Amino acid sequence: MAFSSIFSRGLHVSAPSHHVMKLTRLRVVDNSEIGMKAMAEGKPPKCIHVYNKTGIGTIGDKILVAIKGEKHKGIIVGVRKKQPPNVPSCDTNNLVLIDDTGSPLGTRIHLPIPIMLRTILKKKNIVKGVDYTKLLAIATHYV
Repeated sequence: MAFSSIFSRGLHVSAPSHHVMKLTRLRVVDNSEIGMKAMAEGKPPKCIHVYNKTGIGTIGDKILVAIKGEKHKGIIVGVRKKQPPNVPSCDTNNLVLIDDTGSPLGTRIHLPIPIMLRTILKKKNIVKGVDYTKLLAIATHYV
């Protein structure tokens, strides 16, 4: 299909986004049952809502995702966008699924997570009253 014929048909072409916002596909990196099934079927979860003022998610932000026809909450543990110095960047947008109390649905996180996630989640523990220490405990490696 020629480039000019795309525009003549009324189709829009936009650059790929490296931010986590609405309708962004994410990769589940824990061993929760629903996450493993969705990733095995090739239907990764989509972001429905980002719980912050800007609507663009970064490391440590809580989001709402649609996965296999259900709504679940999750914490972003890795993003594709360009990071500031001393913050590791990932090849994919990574997610750990949690329940309403902040405890993870899985028992292990397969990928290394950034060490700065500890300080971010400890600040959010105090403010929100949610316990994210279990999420940090199931991580096997830190970067």
